[in-house]
Amino acid sequence: MRKRKICLITGSRAEYGLLKPLIDELNNDGNIILQILVTGMHLSPEFGLTYKDIENEDLHKNEKVEILLSSDTPVGIAKSMGLGMISFSEAYQRLSPDLIIGLGDRFELFSAVSAALVARIPVAHLYGGETTVGAYDEAFRHSITKMSHVHFTSTDIYRMRVIQLGENPKYVFSVGALGLDNIKKMKLLTKGELEKSINFRLDKPFFVVTFHPVTLDNNSSEFQMKELFLALDNHRAYNIVFTKPNADNDGRVIINMIDEYVKLNNDRAVAFTSLGQLRYLSILKYAAMMVGNSSSGIIEMPYFRKPVINIGDRQRGRISPQCVINCEPERESIFNAIKKGLQKEFVDSIKNQLYPYGDGTAAVKIKKELLKIDYQSLIKKEFYDIDFKMK
Repeated sequence: MRKRKICLITGSRAEYGLLKPLIDELNNDGNIILQILVTGMHLSPEFGLTYKDIENEDLHKNEKVEILLSSDTPVGIAKSMGLGMISFSEAYQRLSPDLIIGLGDRFELFSAVSAALVARIPVAHLYGGETTVGAYDEAFRHSITKMSHVHFTSTDIYRMRVIQLGENPKYVFSVGALGLDNIKKMKLLTKGELEKSINFRLDKPFFVVTFHPVTLDNNSSEFQMKELFLALDNHRAYNIVFTKPNADNDGRVIINMIDEYVKLNNDRAVAFTSLGQLRYLSILKYAAMMVGNSSSGIIEMPYFRKPVINIGDRQRGRISPQCVINCEPERESIFNAIKKGLQKEFVDSIKNQLYPYGDGTAAVKIKKELLKIDYQSLIKKEFYDIDFKMK
């Protein structure tokens, strides 16, 4: 049997970390030739040039696709998307993959999948069916679903949503979240090892804070970040570890604000552009709480049975475990949510919460299905109608 050439798209260090269990499964299979297309923030000095970490790994084929322009304005992002379609189409012509794999809902993946559609290359998408009301990622995600041919979702409910979008149930699989694969697979750092690695003392309880731009909210990212800082200032008994946001609209505004806050509070705050999965998951393990609007607060942090303060609408619509406290993006609401999350009664109540995102075997399940499917039969897909009555 001819080996299958599977091309995986990655645009950021955080996303690559989530994909790592699947990359290992595919790379170690003798029936697969794995190709990695590295793009987006991986290639930016501002975001740590993280493509170098990938180049050090024993992978069959790596190729860089340069699309990130030095702007986070709407015009700059749109230009990056256009450049991405051109660059991805050229890369596909050189690599001639049998299948494309992409995770998530970012504009880089939208460009990659659009180019694959025109090139008649089938696409496997992780993770469709989710909803995030506060960001334009919502529209990207559903658009990517419609341009894709095989779907891997993190829950059964999300699987039903993908089918609702007209995708054939035969090719929609509920496999769980890859983030749990990482947590179960990795030997996380001890607190002492982590302190040494990040050069920051963790002898006091601390919050991990990750706040991404709010691309559809009425209040600006700058306003919401100021409100978050004011709420954090009222919890000065806790140190803060910031992880910086992605290259979305207003991303640099938030990065500059975090840098200024850390400069003024260097006795209790530190910030990182890229931690990598091992250090990031280790920080989640030892943090007292996560604060922000990141999907990792919905998926990864709940595994550790720690409180999560989810600010605003960016993650509204995702299935949230019991440990997640939702609040408005203003100081009093954030302050009260943090206060509630720190209460012993609340911390005790989430120790036995159910985890809705699988059992840590997503990568194995995905590979199993990818090896069964005849990729060429996927190209001419039809809209799948479901039987329901309109209300």
